[in-house]
Amino acid sequence: MKSAIGRLYPSSKFCFMLLIIIITIFTPGYWLQYAMFPLFVVLSLFSRTGVKFLKAFLASIALVVVVIFLAQVCIVHYPDTQHLWAFVGLSPTGLSKSLGITSKIVASAAAIMWFFQVTRTKDMVYAMEAAHLPKKVTFVTMSTLQMVPQVASASKTIMEAQESRGIQVDGGIWKRMTSFVPMLGPLIFSLVQQTEEHALALQSRAFLSTARKTSLYKLDKHRVDWLIQGLCLLGLIAYLIWRLL
Repeated sequence: MKSAIGRLYPSSKFCFMLLIIIITIFTPGYWLQYAMFPLFVVLSLFSRTGVKFLKAFLASIALVVVVIFLAQVCIVHYPDTQHLWAFVGLSPTGLSKSLGITSKIVASAAAIMWFFQVTRTKDMVYAMEAAHLPKKVTFVTMSTLQMVPQVASASKTIMEAQESRGIQVDGGIWKRMTSFVPMLGPLIFSLVQQTEEHALALQSRAFLSTARKTSLYKLDKHRVDWLIQGLCLLGLIAYLIWRLL
């Protein structure tokens, strides 16, 4: 990563993300939670991932938030629900609950999305190995992080192959769904094959060996990383004291 935030040690960014998630989940209300979204927008701009962050958030989390909000306000019935039309109503209780639920989703999702956009996979794997975490945990984490781009690449390749054979993959929603079903088989088999090849490659490189390993890739933890982790720990302790007293 070229930005100063991107060059931070992965555990520093992880501690900050974890602190934000804990605060937003256990703090009542919704103003603080919603305020986290513009905070991470600013952090993304400083990390040079602002456009990528907004596109990913609007394409995934925004739709989920809108659906949950409308369902809680208009569809789920409460004692103070005012009937509007058919099964649709309006409830102040539902409005309050929907703001509480969606605010926590927005804050947590923004923190997690920001972390993965400013932290490279190899940096996370290196930090996990340096922390002496179990190698199986490292392998599962690495495979999970690599699965999303692998699925996108494989599905694009399969769709292009089907389109070259005269199968229509464009059109309305129903047409896209029907064209997606024949793609599931080759997609699943290709993913399973890639996972097996990846496991064999790691096994041939003594991935599960208990001997101490050396790495050509080096990632140093600087004073600012220790400072950030210390501040996050103090912030967590102060927050727990404030919530318990």
